[in-house]
Amino acid sequence: MSKILLLSVFLCCTAMVVRGQEEFTVKGDSIRQTPQRTDTAKYVNLGKVAARKAAIRSAMVPGWGQIGNGLTIYRGIKVSAIYVGGTLLAMSYIQNNRNYKEFLAEIQYRQANNDQSPRGSKFAQYQNTAGLITAKDVYRRNREVVLFSFVALYAVNIIEAYVDARLKYFDVGDNMAIKISPSMINSNVKYGFNSFAPALKIGFRL
Repeated sequence: MSKILLLSVFLCCTAMVVRGQEEFTVKGDSIRQTPQRTDTAKYVNLGKVAARKAAIRSAMVPGWGQIGNGLTIYRGIKVSAIYVGGTLLAMSYIQNNRNYKEFLAEIQYRQANNDQSPRGSKFAQYQNTAGLITAKDVYRRNREVVLFSFVALYAVNIIEAYVDARLKYFDVGDNMAIKISPSMINSNVKYGFNSFAPALKIGFRL
């Protein structure tokens, strides 16, 4: 009796200590192993993060993304080009908008005063109102082109900062090489003979 009691205690202690290495889920008549979750470090694409940050900065302040990628002479020239282009576009918009308003005011005055120009008007040489309308439309179209150019310059500023940040973390490696060697190309068969032409063979090694 004592042996049976000791064996029972031993089995109970063993069952409490020992446990299975893997968990299983029983569903119907099938046994399915439950995969265990492993703690792995998540991969972070530094180039993508830096590019997104540069794009947001350039969207907030043009040129900020280029400077955030690292101030160099090349990036400084790009930032200067952005602001020089923006200044020229602003000056062009102001000039075209002023001329448009002046021609529009002249046309409206003539339409209200039997096709007569106001005294001392600088548009008195335009005897025909159709010429004034054509000039007005030209300046209006130029003003719209300048506005589209502003949008294009702003978009290029953001795209350039994004691409520059991605290329900053793009490593080609030291194993890439290019080899250029002379070669011959079989151009055609003429009179029973193969005609060859000189050429250059370019090979890339990655």
